[in-house]
Amino acid sequence: MSQEKTMSRFELEEEGETAYLEFELDRAGWITLWHTEVPPALRGRGLASVLAKTALEYARDNKLKVDVICPSVAGYLAKNPEFQGLVGK
Repeated sequence: MSQEKTMSRFELEEEGETAYLEFELDRAGWITLWHTEVPPALRGRGLASVLAKTALEYARDNKLKVDVICPSVAGYLAKNPEFQGLVGK
C-alpha cells in the first residue's frame, strides 16, 4: 500500500529572484526537507536560515515529524537546538 506524498516548497522572493526550500508531506505526519536553493545574487543574506526556520515552525505548528535531507537545514538545526525535538526517529 503506497502512501500519498505531496511535493511543495517554501519560497522567498527578492529582487525578482526566488529562494526556496523543497519539501514533501505524507499522510503519516512526516515532512521531509529535501533541498534549499538560493540564487547567487541573493546569497549571504540569511535567506536559507529564514527558509529553514519557516519550515521547522510549520512542522511544529502542524505537529509533523521532520526528516532532514538538506544540509542547509541540518546546519540550521545544529545552531538552533530548540527545533531538535521535531526531528523524527
